[in-house]
Amino acid sequence: SHEKPERSKAKSALPPSYVLNDEAEGVDGISAQAYHDLEDKDDSRRLGVEGSKHPQSRQNLKEPQSALEHYEKAIEREDQGNLGDSLNLYRKAYRLDAGVDRIYKNKHFPPSSNKIKPTDSNPSNASITVPNPAHHSLDGPSALTTKNLVDSFSNTTVPPAAPAIEGTLPPPCPIAKIPSELLIEILLKTAIADVASFARLSVVCKRFAYLVATEDRIWERICRGHEYGFAAMHYIWKTSIAGNPLPTTLLDASDLSLDDALDVSTLSLDHCTSFNNVRLPRSPILFLSDVYPSYRQMLRTRPRLRFNGCYISTVNYHRPGASNTSTNSTYTCPVHIVTYYRYLRFFRDGTCLSLLTTTEPADVVHHLTKENLQAHHNKESMLPSAIMRHALKGRWRLSGSLVHQHDGEKEGDVHIETEGVDAKYMYNMQLSLRSVGRICGTRNNKLVWKGFWSYNRLTDDWATFTLRNDRAFFWSRVKSYAMG
Repeated sequence: SHEKPERSKAKSALPPSYVLNDEAEGVDGISAQAYHDLEDKDDSRRLGVEGSKHPQSRQNLKEPQSALEHYEKAIEREDQGNLGDSLNLYRKAYRLDAGVDRIYKNKHFPPSSNKIKPTDSNPSNASITVPNPAHHSLDGPSALTTKNLVDSFSNTTVPPAAPAIEGTLPPPCPIAKIPSELLIEILLKTAIADVASFARLSVVCKRFAYLVATEDRIWERICRGHEYGFAAMHYIWKTSIAGNPLPTTLLDASDLSLDDALDVSTLSLDHCTSFNNVRLPRSPILFLSDVYPSYRQMLRTRPRLRFNGCYISTVNYHRPGASNTSTNSTYTCPVHIVTYYRYLRFFRDGTCLSLLTTTEPADVVHHLTKENLQAHHNKESMLPSAIMRHALKGRWRLSGSLVHQHDGEKEGDVHIETEGVDAKYMYNMQLSLRSVGRICGTRNNKLVWKGFWSYNRLTDDWATFTLRNDRAFFWSRVKSYAMG
């Protein structure tokens, strides 16, 4: 297919009702409708007047010869609404010259016409010491940045509630009289219970907005805590695939060098017996840097998994059905649209659940628990939670700054090992944490595939899944999980 040529602005004067801005065109996929040379063609369109009597129509009687003439004629017919004639002319033009669209563009829109002329910063040619009116802004003072706006709230207080009826006493507002130290403690308890509710307090009043944005002690507690922070992130294997805890030790990790301690992260349960005298670090060291200038920014942008929901991948693809041998028509061949879902739920103890099914999320996410897996594993049942009989146990770990960086591994990669469909198999998934949506929206809410392998324990062979149809996982919050 060829690009649609640009219309010459010199030939048209569009009414305001037909002019659409670029934003509307990008969102709605609609373009402005243009009508060219209506005044010149009005006479030839009147009843009882033949088009051949008009000079413009007599000029149109000349048959196009070159590819460019066919192309220009096709554009003219398209502007008139004769799409059938326009299509035939376009075809003839491209048969004569496959690059006729570029010839048309160079003729009517040469590159020199698109150059933007520099504006004169001092159009009045006045002396530098004389105030130049060209420098004066008619829009008033420039808008404040977010940081300056938040800083302007530093001396504000919590405003009391307005009276229900004008002229009456306002209702009591005890929180407006609480000292700042106690108010910060209340906000800290709120953040530990639900960090999303704590963030939404910034829209209550200016005082709350200032505390939420600048009180780094609260964000540091959230970052270092196990509720939502990085203390719950595991950068080494914590359990076996079956969910059994790996053996721990009595010595502190500080007695070991970093490289010696972290090499254990890649070993399976069978190889951990020789490291029984080593205690590995439980959480990464959290420090501020240029990448994470504040704990609030660290919690938002540093890769971490979420436990109060699950990650869902929706896969759609089509494949041809069985053809009818009695007819050769392609219109009678059915096409199958296949839809299935992959579910991943992570737990704080380092375990996870993986499920592949055709059942929609509304009928699955509330049953994606360890209790249902244990109750229905490989068992037939008619209960709604019986979908868990196909679920697979597994374990997970993140790659981070304290983990020995293997080839091709970087911070934000998620490594998952699960059971296979048979006892002799083990599945290995590698995904990467990403963000999707608005820049100021939710972060780390997407898992992108990096690889999917199957390991045969009996033959010690690895096989690769192609992932041709699989799509990324997107996080969805499930209220019944609470904090996970």
